[in-house]
Amino acid sequence: MLKLIGEKVLLREATQEDVNELYYWKYEEKNQEAKKWNAPYIPERKLTKEEYIKSWEKEYELFPSVPRILAVIINEKALGTVSSYWVDKHTNWLETGIVIYNSHYWSRGYGTEAYGMWIDFLFESTSLHRLGISTWSGNTRMMKTAAKIGMSEEARIREARIVNGEYFDSIKMGILRREWESKRSKRFDMKEYKGKSRR
Repeated sequence: MLKLIGEKVLLREATQEDVNELYYWKYEEKNQEAKKWNAPYIPERKLTKEEYIKSWEKEYELFPSVPRILAVIINEKALGTVSSYWVDKHTNWLETGIVIYNSHYWSRGYGTEAYGMWIDFLFESTSLHRLGISTWSGNTRMMKTAAKIGMSEEARIREARIVNGEYFDSIKMGILRREWESKRSKRFDMKEYKGKSRR
C-alpha cells in the first residue's frame, strides 16, 4: 500500500474502512459544506455505496503503480481525497484536485500540505510535463492553496459559472515540471510503495 507521510497528514491508498468513511462525508453527512465550494455548478448524482466503491477501482492507475486518487488521513480518519485525471496524455497533462470534507480542518494548513505532497508525488513518480487545476473565482481557498505550492493563474474565463444565482469567473491554474523543479522542497516521506520505495 502506498503511503505518503507528511507532518500533519497522511496520504494513502484507501482501505475499505476509508472508502466507507469517505462515502459518509461525501453523501450522508448533513451539512455538506464541501459541496458549496467544490464545483457547486456541476450537478452530482448520489451514488450507492457499491457504485462509489466501484468508482475507486475504475481506471485506478495513471501509470503503473501511480494511482489517480488517494485518501487524505487526518488524525487517523479519512476526511478527504487528492485526485487527478487526464486532460491530454499526448502532452503529459493532468488536472488535479483536493477536497477535505470536514470543515473543522479548513484554513489550518492540512489542505496545503496534502495538495503539495500530491503534486510532489506525481512529478517525482512520473514524466508528467504539467499539472493543473480548474476552479471558480469564489473558491479563494483553492486558489490560495494552488498558489502556495507554486501554481500560477493561466486562464480566467469571465462570468462563466453561476453559483447561487451569481456569476463567477472560471479559473485555470497550473505548474510546469521545470517550475516545480526550481522550487521543489520535499514535503513527504514515502513508505511502502507497492511494497518497495521507488527512490
